[in-house]
Parts: sequence; structure tokens; C-alpha cells
Amino acid sequence: MRERLSFYVKRESFLHNLNPLTKLVLALGLTLIGFLSPWYWTPLAIIFFIIAPLSFVGKVQRDFLNAAFRLILPATGFLFIMQALFQPVGKTELFSIWFLHVTRESLAYAFENATRIFAMVSSFTIFLLTTHPSELMSDLTHRGLPSQFAYVIISTIQIIPQMQAKAQTIIAAQRSRGLDTESSLFKRAGALVPLVSPLVFGSLVEVEERAIAIEARGFTSRHTKTSLREIPDSSFDKALRWILLLLVVAIIAVKIWLS
Repeated sequence: MRERLSFYVKRESFLHNLNPLTKLVLALGLTLIGFLSPWYWTPLAIIFFIIAPLSFVGKVQRDFLNAAFRLILPATGFLFIMQALFQPVGKTELFSIWFLHVTRESLAYAFENATRIFAMVSSFTIFLLTTHPSELMSDLTHRGLPSQFAYVIISTIQIIPQMQAKAQTIIAAQRSRGLDTESSLFKRAGALVPLVSPLVFGSLVEVEERAIAIEARGFTSRHTKTSLREIPDSSFDKALRWILLLLVVAIIAVKIWLS
């Protein structure tokens, strides 16, 4: 079951039971390893041998594949094409399209960057699908992170699903009033104004309402806050975070040694 105002999908899995900080460190660690590794195949290995199996471990493979094929793959594919065509590197020309010259080096450069971006976005997608925002915020504030910073992080995570949910509500309301949103391209373009205006103004109103709500809950209070639910942090979580940190350090050391 998906949360309405987040990407989180409720499941009973090993990945869901991990500490939120562990999953955040895992996403950051995989991203850093993919970007810092001196080998071009490292991001691909991360995608196929770590991220894809993790989606099955977390029982969110359907949601992950949906996001991968609808969002991540088109974006990285566009990035690959642009960099392959417009990146002026290399001299081994493979083919040309009008004034654009594609070289072996530009293809390798575009492939490496596209796979890195794919691995980064995929790792954070798994993190968002298996981590509830409130648990992440509770754990971060419990560890000493100021509430203001935790709120900024959670708001950033929730902004896209919130906008999607509100947009769907507005579209359904406008359709019930006879607004045509499914016919020709020009009519759909003309329907953007009555759709966008309520979305923008409604979001501004929600910002004010949220500010009032969190202030009423003592958000700016300097007293120590308690939580009804304690977020577990097992010895396995701590060991996994240290292993990820050591892997990142090892990758940096190898990159320096090979350079």
C-alpha cells in the first residue's frame, strides 16, 4: 500500500526494518562508489547486482521498475544522447549526423555518466520506497539534527507526491465540471490554466497551514522532544554503516592510487 503523500510503500521486509539512517547511508554510499570508482562498469554492477536485488528484498520491485521505465530510464537515455552528440571529446569518429560527430570516446563518456546517474537515482528510489518520512525525521532529530534541517529534508522528499496527489484531485474536480482534458493537444493545452492556477495557489495555502500546524505542535520549542515510537538501531545497522563508509574510503584510495 502506497502512502498518499510520500513514495513510501508499506511492506513487511528486511529492508523496511532497517534503520532509516542505514538506508540513507546505503543510498549515499552506492552513489559515491558509482561516481568515484575508476572503472566504468561499477555503476552497472551496482544497478544489476545490488539495487535490483534490493528491490526484491524490499518487495517493491514493481514500483521500482515502474519508476525506472517511466522516469529514470527516459531521463538518463536523453542525457546519454545529448552527451554522445554534443560532447567534443575523442578523435575516433564512428559516425556523423549533419554537423554532429559521434566518437568512440564521447559514447564511452556519455555511457559512463548515464549509468552513474541511473545508479544514483535508483538507489534513492529504493530508499524512498522503503523509508517512511516520519521515521526518517524522528531518527534524524533523535540523533541531534536540528528540527529545521529535518523539516527541510522531509519537505523535499514529500513535495513531488504531494503535488501529484493534489494535481489528480484538481483534475478530477475539473472533469466533473465538464473540462476537457483528454481530447486534442490544443484543447488539453488550453485546459492547463484552470488546472495550474488551483494547484499553485492551493500549494501556497498548504504551506501556511502546515506552518501553523507544526508551530502548534511546538516545532520551535527548545525543550527535548519525545516520540511515541522508538526507531530501532541494531548492531547490524551500525556494522553496515561502517562497512559502507570503509568501502567509500577504499574506492577513493584506489582511484588516487591508479591516477
